Amino acid sequence: MEIFKIVIDTNVIFSGLFSSRGKSYELLQLIGDENIDISISIALILEYEDVLKRNIKKLGFNKSDITNFLDYICSVASKRKIYFLWRPFLKDIKDDMVLEVAVESESKYIITHNLKDFRGVEAFGIKACSPKDFLKIKERIK
Repeated sequence: MEIFKIVIDTNVIFSGLFSSRGKSYELLQLIGDENIDISISIALILEYEDVLKRNIKKLGFNKSDITNFLDYICSVASKRKIYFLWRPFLKDIKDDMVLEVAVESESKYIITHNLKDFRGVEAFGIKACSPKDFLKIKERIK
């Protein structure tokens, strides 16, 4: 079975924690799966933390819940050091941060809800796709 190398954009992390009904939540359930290799960097995990803790009331969690979730991601993810910067390549510097992790880790997919923000990543051999589309790809290849 194929190992799927992915980077998850912050908006998918937020969506998956906000609602247990969507494809973002379904994707989060795959974190730690032996066929999913999620990559992170220090900057990306700090971005996750910032967004989740700023929206803690919306999410219905406490700080400990968020810390435990992020600790779990850190325990199962491939940690990447970024030695190069592609910036500016995309419109948003935070999207460039996601792209840098994907390039460094040789990930094939960036999972995001903001597909238009990742136009052009194909030049790096990366496909930007929604959680729904990624889950379809995963099922087809499985």
